[in-house]
This record gives sequence, C-alpha cells and structure tokens, in this order.
Amino acid sequence: MNDPADQLLLPDSEKLRRRMVERQLVRRGIADERVLEAMLSVPREAFVPPYLARHAYDDCALPIEAEQTISQPYIVALMAEAAELKAGDRVLEIGTGSGYAAAVLGRIAGQVHTIERHALLAQTAQARLAALGYGNIEVRCGDGMQGWPEATPFDAILSAASGPGIPVAWKRQLAPGGRLVMPRGGMTRVQNLIKLKRTGEEDFVEENLGKVMFVPLVEGTT
Repeated sequence: MNDPADQLLLPDSEKLRRRMVERQLVRRGIADERVLEAMLSVPREAFVPPYLARHAYDDCALPIEAEQTISQPYIVALMAEAAELKAGDRVLEIGTGSGYAAAVLGRIAGQVHTIERHALLAQTAQARLAALGYGNIEVRCGDGMQGWPEATPFDAILSAASGPGIPVAWKRQLAPGGRLVMPRGGMTRVQNLIKLKRTGEEDFVEENLGKVMFVPLVEGTT
C-alpha cells in the first residue's frame, strides 16, 4: 500500500530543496545548521496547491487556500534562525497558514503549538502535517492574539502576521530568556521584523532584523 505522504512529493524534491538552501539561504547569510537541516528536510511542495508544486522552491511567496500565502523560504529560515531554537524548545506560532513553517519549526523544537484563524487552513494544515508524520505539532483554529495560555510558557513565539504592537498576551506567555519574532508595522506598508528577548519579569530587549511585508493580524476566526 502506498504511503499517502508520497503522493504529495515531487520526484526530484530532495535535489530542489538542496539547491534552494544553497542559493536562497546560505548565500544570504543563514548559518544556523539546525535551520538549514530543517529546511533541507521539509518538502515545501506538500504545503502548496498541487498546480503550484513545481514552483514550491522558487524564491517567492505563493498563494494558498483562503486567499492567503505561504511565505518565501528565506523568510521562514530567517525567522527560525532569529528564534534561536533548540531541541526540546516549546514554540508558539501565530498564523499556521499552509503548515510549512510549523513543519520547519517542528524539525528543530520539541513541541510546536500553532494557531490559525481560518478554519479551512487549520484543517488543511493539520491533515498535511499528519500525512507527513509531524507528531510534535498541534494545530488549533482560533484567535492568535490571545496566544495559547494553557500551553505556556513558550521558549519562542513567532508570528506570520503583522501588527502595530506586540500583544500583551504573547509577552506574558514567553518564558524567561524566550525569544519572540514578528513583523511590526501598518497594514498597507512594509514592516520591520523585530526580535524581542525576555530578560526579566518585565524586561525585554528588542532588535530590528530588517524590512519585511506580511499580512495583518486579525482577531477572531473564519
């Protein structure tokens, strides 16, 4: 009996992934070996619509269901590297989308909790992740602005949507020494990708990682 996960993969997937890592990530300065290995191992074509599978390793974002997008591979790697993930870390992701970034995070961290406001995307991502054997990733359909209180604290929090500020709930759910990575800025212009590190009960250190463009954070579910 054929493995259902095999039906999601391109025959030359491994070769395409290796070329993506070398040309799009290493050449742009991504150096964390854990991130590079994760990007090498996750088949991005399994997380895009079938008609776009051949473009899965292009250096760009791609459309997915619910009029959303899967982020450019470099951005996924950049955020994962900034989060300084280690084996055993507990991670919260805001904005599951296709599930691709969660799969990358799940290859490095111990447990990933990911929240998606679009019910269709949450269901589709959960099915894809299950078919590919990612057993350490839990998907929830809900309001990401509230985080995931019962699973705290998190060693890292990553958001795939931008906002004018960091939700208070996320700061409270970040473990001491934890890292938060998110785009901050308006809805119609380029944002700044920021990294926030918790250094004390009410103390945080912020770093600007450069310009990015993400969809805005939206409360509620659809």
